[in-house]
Amino acid sequence: MKRITKIEANEKLQKAPKKLRVAAYARVSTDSREQLVSLDAQRSHYETCIKSNPNWEYVGLYYDEGISGTSMAKRDGLLKMLDDCEAGKIDFIIIKSISRFARNTTECLEAVRKLIKLKVFIYFEKENINTGDMENELLLTIFSSLAESESISLSENEKWSIEKRFQNGTYIVASPPYGYKNEDGLMVINEDEVDVVRYIFAECLAGKGGHVIARDLNDRGIPTRRKTEWSTGTVNAILRNEKYKGDVLFQKTFTDSSFVRHINNGEKAQYYVTEHHEAIISAEDFEAAQAMIDQRSKDMKIKQGDAKYQNRYPFSGKIVCGECGATWKRRTHSESKVKYFAYACKTHIKRVDQCSMQFIRERNIEVAFLNMINKLVFSKKVLLQPLLASLKDLNQGEALARINKLDEALEDNLNKRQKITELFAKEYLEAAVFNEQNSGLLAEAKQIGDEKEALYASLAHENEHLEALNKLIKYINTVGTLKDFDETAFQEHVEYIIVFKRFEIGFVLKCGLTLRERL
Repeated sequence: MKRITKIEANEKLQKAPKKLRVAAYARVSTDSREQLVSLDAQRSHYETCIKSNPNWEYVGLYYDEGISGTSMAKRDGLLKMLDDCEAGKIDFIIIKSISRFARNTTECLEAVRKLIKLKVFIYFEKENINTGDMENELLLTIFSSLAESESISLSENEKWSIEKRFQNGTYIVASPPYGYKNEDGLMVINEDEVDVVRYIFAECLAGKGGHVIARDLNDRGIPTRRKTEWSTGTVNAILRNEKYKGDVLFQKTFTDSSFVRHINNGEKAQYYVTEHHEAIISAEDFEAAQAMIDQRSKDMKIKQGDAKYQNRYPFSGKIVCGECGATWKRRTHSESKVKYFAYACKTHIKRVDQCSMQFIRERNIEVAFLNMINKLVFSKKVLLQPLLASLKDLNQGEALARINKLDEALEDNLNKRQKITELFAKEYLEAAVFNEQNSGLLAEAKQIGDEKEALYASLAHENEHLEALNKLIKYINTVGTLKDFDETAFQEHVEYIIVFKRFEIGFVLKCGLTLRERL
């Protein structure tokens, strides 16, 4: 017979309190030696503070060095800490101040609320705020707004400082281009790369284009600084960079008030410094290379800085592979010593085993477009006009009426939020009640706003299709029978071409139709 013996539980272990797993986060704004010393001091401070509390278990210090605090997405240390919170490794976080955590109000509150849902709370030392106390959320909003203003102020001060250094020529190029390196704040020639730069310019002056030069470099097994393959863009960027003749143009780009970087097309002042550093290419050779590039662009009808380079042929960038999804490129083929143009899948060109779709002659695509237009001329009454009627019959009035109702609901929601905020400020409303009601109203406002945006997008989409269809019908009514390929009509009415099979393609029209044609 079985014998069962009960082993009593250890009451001391049952009553032993679970230690709080505590982590700390630290950040310095630059990677200077002084700031890194500050980081070491913060690391020592938090480690001592956490380990001295018998109820806490030290998880570790998460930190970022030399990273701007305006965006969480750029801070690997912070993101790793948030991931560990989601993984259940952290219960409590200590941070020096809100500005160390986030200087963007929206990001700060979103992160805090996300952590609260995970039962992970933050203590901000400077502001004496514990996110475990929900009544502090309003205070947290105020402080994070101040931190965001501080970030903007610091950014403006830094911009002013940089511009002054531009003006007096003391600005240090932090990331020298290929062929140079930074030594004690000065741009000096990198002997490991300089021969490649000279080769690129020599090949350009010999009449080779960026594509051919890039291919030659790759064939020779010469990697870029990032250990990737050369491309037409990387070669042309070197050929166009004035730094190789010893000069430098400051403020080619600028950052707007939302911390988004843009190319400077005249919005901000620029500063050109001659003889800034040792040249790799003589001024005469550099200018000769520019003349070569400009002449080649002129011959190919390319405008510098214009996207036309990728779209100088009617079908460039507009053919999509139905097998792998890649775009197709124009190539020169020959048959019996007769040359002709064709389009081929970029994936198939590089790796035949990854896409089996073979090339299509350019002339066959042009003929397919002619056939499609001529079919529409004869079938407009049974295809285009019914489609036009159905688009016109869409009840936009109901959508607009619904948008008006949503506007009224948003206004009512805002009034309610203002009212409870006034009651909370006058201490007529408890913090817990205020937070619950305010969170509910904010969620409701977001839902209303999302529905409103969806309606606007739907109306805009329908209007775009209706306008495109009207243009197509007008063109069909005036063209008669099309005998030659009309590039303007193709650009006007076709969104893109999808290749289903080598002998079947589809024209995706801007009015929403997709019409198939056999080749």
